[in-house]
Amino acid sequence: MDPFRGLGMPRIPGLSELLSLLQTQTEALAQLPRTLSDLNGTVRELTQATTMARETIESAQRIAHRLEGLVDELEEPVRALKPGLERVGRVLDDPVVDTVPDTLRRIQEDLVPLIHGLRMAQSRVGSVTGLLRRKPRDDDEDDLPGI
Repeated sequence: MDPFRGLGMPRIPGLSELLSLLQTQTEALAQLPRTLSDLNGTVRELTQATTMARETIESAQRIAHRLEGLVDELEEPVRALKPGLERVGRVLDDPVVDTVPDTLRRIQEDLVPLIHGLRMAQSRVGSVTGLLRRKPRDDDEDDLPGI
């Protein structure tokens, strides 16, 4: 579109293209403050994200350092347990261990009632012997010489 068309001026080659370019540049410059403001906000958010990432990394490094100390502290005692755990494993692999529940059940069924009966008999014998013990009478004390 030629702005001078209709004014009776001859058409200058490239003028309409130049005016179009100037108009596009003016519109871009008009949007530049908003674009700079958006860019500034994005840079601020990137700075905050970087700061949070740095703090997270520092925290992770502190935790890793503490865990390393704990592992160093626990490594020797755990290694010392290895031979005993291997022995316990061999004992538990023994087929005799499988019979332990049956053995305990038989003890419960057979020996516990027997022991209960023995305790009751002991208690009865104790009460009978208590009755048979003779309490000293007052006149028996007079018969004792030297007292």
